[in-house]
Amino acid sequence: MAKLFYTGNREAKLLSKIETSKERERIRTISTIRDNVDAFSNKVAMKLIEKGLVETVSKSSIENQIARCLDTLCKAEDFDIDYMIAPLRTIVPNPNVASLYLTAFIVEKLIHHKDVIDIFGSDEDIYFCIQKELSAILPKG
Repeated sequence: MAKLFYTGNREAKLLSKIETSKERERIRTISTIRDNVDAFSNKVAMKLIEKGLVETVSKSSIENQIARCLDTLCKAEDFDIDYMIAPLRTIVPNPNVASLYLTAFIVEKLIHHKDVIDIFGSDEDIYFCIQKELSAILPKG
């Protein structure tokens, strides 16, 4: 939910516009992911394995876990999303909420999956790999 600011001065109006634009971007991103869960999870799983960031015995298992994570993201409350991404919020200056959520999932939960051998690379490497794939499916503008 967007934060409301008092509109008594210019700073408050500017803060309100910034907060509204962030909320609009968040909604647009989650909506785009909801429409492309299977294709996006396939691309992300493939790139993570190709770049050597995730070593696994089963690509399809990783793809299924990522798809389930994305489905959870699409249905989650704002508080749950913020709670999940809190440890990684400072990873980049202006992060994408979906990329952060998926990065947190990979670093905190997927690492314990039975088909994952190991996860390599830094949090930033994983974030940028996911963000690159996400920016390819997001509409421009």
